[in-house]
Amino acid sequence: MEDQPLTLVQRYKLRLKRKRLLWRSFLSRHQLAPIANKTQQITPGTILAFTTLRNEIDRLPWFFQHYRALGVDHFLIVDNGSDDGSVPFLLEQPDVSLWQTTASYRASRFGLDWLTWLQWRYGHGHWTLMIDADELLVYAHHDTGTLHDLTAWLDANGQKAFGALMLDLYPKGPLDAQSHDPKSDPTSVLGWFDPSPYRAQRQMPMGNLWVQGGVRERMFFSEQRRKSPTLNKIPLVRWSRRMAYVNSCHSALPRSLNFAYDGPDGQAPSGVLLHTKFLPEVVEKSRIEKQRRQHFHDPDQFGTYYDGIINGPDLWSPESVELRDWQQLQELGLMNAGGFQATTGK
Repeated sequence: MEDQPLTLVQRYKLRLKRKRLLWRSFLSRHQLAPIANKTQQITPGTILAFTTLRNEIDRLPWFFQHYRALGVDHFLIVDNGSDDGSVPFLLEQPDVSLWQTTASYRASRFGLDWLTWLQWRYGHGHWTLMIDADELLVYAHHDTGTLHDLTAWLDANGQKAFGALMLDLYPKGPLDAQSHDPKSDPTSVLGWFDPSPYRAQRQMPMGNLWVQGGVRERMFFSEQRRKSPTLNKIPLVRWSRRMAYVNSCHSALPRSLNFAYDGPDGQAPSGVLLHTKFLPEVVEKSRIEKQRRQHFHDPDQFGTYYDGIINGPDLWSPESVELRDWQQLQELGLMNAGGFQATTGK
């Protein structure tokens, strides 16, 4: 999966693509209405988290507990029409700047246009974390070292980005047979995952990795594996105004950012995004999202995927592994310390 040299034409097209994405994000700023702008709290060295969400009140209490413990200093959030109490909850948070929009999530590149604008406006020069409300980042020594420790180590080693595998967690038993307290760790309900198989290939000309596999492929895409979800992300980047994510944070420009992650069993330092999609609410949410048609470029192709979740299946199999800790994930080759050692306690 080594890099391949690009032609002058390919390099030019990628520069043009990046400029177009930045221009799109600049135009999208008119769709955002600030309702709690606390960005005056941002100072040099502040670690920022960027998120777009809709109706995530069941995840938000633990989301903030997790990321504050990791060392995120300020959250910049776009709410896309929540009506479940998420907005009042977010307004109560002292470290959250909040924008609202009712514009189309799909037409905004699934929220990327909005978040790219906020990164351009507030993230330049900062280590920025791009995450969804159902993703919990873990990395080697995250229980003893904060993101400030990790990013200081990345800086010292000339690393501008940090990749991660998105690992789907699920319960043992039917999806809708569980219960979850929003203030508790969702991994106490979603305690299992597929340790393998995962496959990775490098895509040209951007050089982005494409990782697929895991439980969603096993359960919902076994006959159409190329349509199964992309599981690689580059969530943590020392941001610059010349940067842009291309497809969620699966890929980015300039293309050099994509080589920060070389996948499961890779040698580059990496983490895992624990994906808590399969909390009990996923059954009802899938009914709603199937009708809203906002989460795929061609929603008609994914009707059977939604139907599969709506039926509340048991995702567990005899090959499933119970989640323990980051050491286990590293032993399984799903993440790599890459030489990082925590130097300060939390």
